[in-house]
Amino acid sequence: MGQIEWAMWANEQALAAGLSECGAWRAPFSLTPPGSGAGVLVCLLEYPRSKRQKGSTMERCGQKYLTAVVKVFGPLTRNYYIRAVLHAALAVPAGFLLSPSLGTVCLAIASGIYLLAAVRGEEWRPIEQKPREPLHKVETIKQPPSNPPPRPPADARKKQPAEVGG
Repeated sequence: MGQIEWAMWANEQALAAGLSECGAWRAPFSLTPPGSGAGVLVCLLEYPRSKRQKGSTMERCGQKYLTAVVKVFGPLTRNYYIRAVLHAALAVPAGFLLSPSLGTVCLAIASGIYLLAAVRGEEWRPIEQKPREPLHKVETIKQPPSNPPPRPPADARKKQPAEVGG
């Protein structure tokens, strides 16, 4: 069995927490104020997925733009110890309010999973696009056939009397 990449699970959990904190999953006529700056911060930090150690990673739609922003902050966003502490710190004040309780619990769980990922030596790595190799035009042009196409025998080519008369 392969080793579990805990950061992948923490990323999904934290993104769900951020969306919950922003109010994206609340009823449209809810009396709670939509979101907080913490929810937006968590969403911006967690939207870009990390590259997996083995196998392929599916990039989220529009992830490359936020990946560039996350890469700018370097070790502050790459290190999972820092993410664990940040998420735990953001979960504490929201714990005193009833409305964002789902987001608070999800953020606390994500903080624990990020701590486990950091202890196991994982860190955030951007998904780099591989440069596509240009196609060689010589290889794409097919040579014309050198022999004519096969024809049926001469007896089969003669029209039958029923076909001639109509």
